[in-house]
Amino acid sequence: MPERNPYEEARERVEEIKGFYQHALIYVVINAFLFVVNLITSGGHWWFYWPLLGWGIGVAAHAVTVFGSGGLWGKRWEERKIEEIMRDRGPDGSV
Repeated sequence: MPERNPYEEARERVEEIKGFYQHALIYVVINAFLFVVNLITSGGHWWFYWPLLGWGIGVAAHAVTVFGSGGLWGKRWEERKIEEIMRDRGPDGSV
C-alpha cells in the first residue's frame, strides 16, 4: 500500500475543520435570526428552540466526526485496520 502524501492528508484535514466551522457559523447566524423572528412575531410562545435543538444535534455529530474520529471507526482506525490486515496476510494473499 503506497504512503499517502502528508501534504494532501493535511489539506484534507484542514478542509474537514473548515467545513465544521462553516457549519457552526451558519448554525449560529440562522438560529439567532430565528430567535429574533420568534421574539417579534410570537408573543410569549417560544418555538425557536426546536430547530436550535434539532440542528444542534447535527452540529454536535459533525464535531464528533471532525474532532473525535480518531477512535471509534474513524479514518485513523480504518488505516490501522487496513495495515493490520495487510500485515496478517500471508505471502500468497490469504488471511
